[in-house]
Amino acid sequence: MSEKVRMPTAPKLIAALCFAGLGWVASDMIRPLFPEETNFGAFNYVNVVLGLLCGWIVTGPRVGSGWSDGISAGLTGVGALVFWGLFVQAFNEMLRLALDRKYDGPVEAILSVFQIGIEYGQMLINGPLIGTLIVGGIVIGLVAEWASHRWS
Repeated sequence: MSEKVRMPTAPKLIAALCFAGLGWVASDMIRPLFPEETNFGAFNYVNVVLGLLCGWIVTGPRVGSGWSDGISAGLTGVGALVFWGLFVQAFNEMLRLALDRKYDGPVEAILSVFQIGIEYGQMLINGPLIGTLIVGGIVIGLVAEWASHRWS
């Protein structure tokens, strides 16, 4: 891991906290898009942790070189948050189904992660959710960029 990723900075902290908040808000917006009987468990908390990681690892190190780069970093962080959120939730669902013995073998189970992820991704095609994620990414990128100019 590069030195730029490991060293704690104010922009990383701010991006991580903001993405954690965005993860929570997006999680609450996603719940009504799924069937009513869906058991979400620790859905919000998992997405908050993913938001913290995406803010710290993806967005935080990329800010500091201009406002447009800050916007790009914020949108990259949103893309990473959506990707990892879909992957983790699909993997969790695959494990639940595997423990219920729904698969004939491990290869079928692993391949189902991608199928489940695609199904979940189709459920996320929702205007307000997409708008929230895009605007949130832009705002977070700008705030992290401001922090890099203010405290660097």
